[in-house]
Amino acid sequence: MQDEATPHKQVIVLKVGKKGTICLPRVFLEELGLREGDPVTVRLEDGQVIVTPVTDPMLLGAYREKWSHTTVDEFEKESEEEQRGWGD
Repeated sequence: MQDEATPHKQVIVLKVGKKGTICLPRVFLEELGLREGDPVTVRLEDGQVIVTPVTDPMLLGAYREKWSHTTVDEFEKESEEEQRGWGD
């Protein structure tokens, strides 16, 4: 018997398809409230693939590899320079 504190677990064996695709079973999608086109993060952790729904698109940036190293001061300076040209 599973108590309320124990998370619901299901294990289903899938096959990796063409180009490495893995289709999640409908029951998983329904339980997570996911539909086609919804964003998810995928990460490799201790030899396991972890798929997590992105409930807040702003959080997506937290999981992505950083491609810029702009400081807050640099961003603020550039923003002020751009705003100087407004209203001319």
